[in-house]
Amino acid sequence: MSGDSLASIARCGVEGRRHWLSMALDHHHHEPDGPDAEAGGTFHLHGRRITDLPGFFCALGEAVNGPGGYFGWGPDALADCLRGRWGARWPFTLVWHDAEVARTCLGLVPLTGQRPWTFEELLEFFEEKGIAVRLE
Repeated sequence: MSGDSLASIARCGVEGRRHWLSMALDHHHHEPDGPDAEAGGTFHLHGRRITDLPGFFCALGEAVNGPGGYFGWGPDALADCLRGRWGARWPFTLVWHDAEVARTCLGLVPLTGQRPWTFEELLEFFEEKGIAVRLE
C-alpha cells in the first residue's frame, strides 16, 4: 500500500475503514474475476498504520490487489479469499513490514459484540492456511 493510501485510510477512523472495505468488495464484484497471482508469490503488507482489524484488512487488500484492493474483511471472508479468484493463490508469503504496530494494537478494542483477532491469532490463522509470514 502506498504511503498516501495508508495515510488516507488511517484518517478515516474505524467506521471509515469498514466503509472502505465495503467499497473495495463492491468494486471487486463489479470487475470480471481476473486471474490470481501465481502460487508461491510474495506480497508486502505495510503495517505502519495497522491499529485495528479493519485497518489490517484494508492493508492486506492493497498488498494483494493494489490500491483499493480487497482480500477479506473478517475471518470467514479471508478464508474465502484464500480459496482463489480473489487475487492470490496460496501458498504464498506475506512479508509484514512494521509488524510491531499491529502487535501492540490488534485485539485491544472490542468491535460489535465480539473481541477482534489479536496479532498472534492472525499469525496462527495464516500458519494454519499454509501462508508463510515474515515479520520485518
